[in-house]
Amino acid sequence: MDFNVKKLASDAGVFFTRAVQFTEEKLGQAEKTELDAHFENLLSRADCTKNWTEKIFRQTEVLLQPNPSARIEEFLYEKLDRKAPSRITNAELLGQYMQDAAKEFGAGGPYGSTLIKVGECERRLGGAEREFLQTSAISFLTPLRNFLEGDWRTISKERRLLENRRLDLDACKTRLKKAKAAEAKAAMTPDFQETRPRNYVLSASASALWSEEVDKAEHELRVAQTEFDRQAEVTRLLLEGISSTHVNHLRCLHEFVEAQAAYYKQCHLHMQELQKELGRFPNAFAVNSVNSMAATGSSLPAGITSPVEADTLKIEEVQAPATGTRKAKVLYDYDAADSSELSLLADELITVYTVPGMDSDWLIGERGNQKGKVPVTYLELLS
Repeated sequence: MDFNVKKLASDAGVFFTRAVQFTEEKLGQAEKTELDAHFENLLSRADCTKNWTEKIFRQTEVLLQPNPSARIEEFLYEKLDRKAPSRITNAELLGQYMQDAAKEFGAGGPYGSTLIKVGECERRLGGAEREFLQTSAISFLTPLRNFLEGDWRTISKERRLLENRRLDLDACKTRLKKAKAAEAKAAMTPDFQETRPRNYVLSASASALWSEEVDKAEHELRVAQTEFDRQAEVTRLLLEGISSTHVNHLRCLHEFVEAQAAYYKQCHLHMQELQKELGRFPNAFAVNSVNSMAATGSSLPAGITSPVEADTLKIEEVQAPATGTRKAKVLYDYDAADSSELSLLADELITVYTVPGMDSDWLIGERGNQKGKVPVTYLELLS
């Protein structure tokens, strides 16, 4: 092992000098070289960029992968430089469960066939989600991570080196100031009455020594100033590069928004297709209700047909019963999905009632001349 004692002693001396200078500055016993206002603004801007980039990066990770354990696993695989195993999305897993359940319940029944359709849609949604996650990780997360782990570490390293150069410069200034003060004191005219003759030679010798010390301190100051200026210029160039970082991150942000918009558009299309497919299925709720009424022997009076058909509710044929209507307060706004439903406004009062064969989750609501189905969960029935 090559153990250089001289270098170790020199490094220890430099470290001690910097520590003394730093301590004296904190105590107000030494002057500190201040950076110009433009440089300080660059430092503040860089710190702000780092802090907010880090927050955006972390929260984007949470958005793309809410599971902390999964994020830790991906982090470990990344640090080990290994590819993380492919993980099924929650939507895909839900779709698989639905399709497996349909096999158990019977794919030919209304419930089983609907489970199959919804399960297929969920799996397509999961595939779209996986594609969105991969695209976002490449186009948005990776550039942010590269800045934090690459560019910012370089900037931090150069800033620490600049701070060390500043401490060296201020230590040289302090040393020169003390040397000049000692030289001036030694060069003062001695008192011939009180000073013995033999001390005149010592005084002249001390003056010469301090003069040499001043020359040495001035040389060290020039060297320290040159190194400080050079390091300040290097650091300034890196800090000014933050503007380029903003431009790059702006481009990445646009790509992230485009990927997110494409993902939600694809999901919307999948759900629209699912709604159309489910709309072609018979209304199982009405069928079940009619079958239940038939099983219990219930029937409508002769000549009167139920307003609830096997596949759809004909609102125009629904008539309010003579008895059984109630008042209800609307709890939340509700937008009608089709012409058979009634839109609601929070806090308004409407008249509600039910009709034979109607799903228990819905009621018929009336407001003036308007009439339509309303969800029970949006209402507070009044006595």
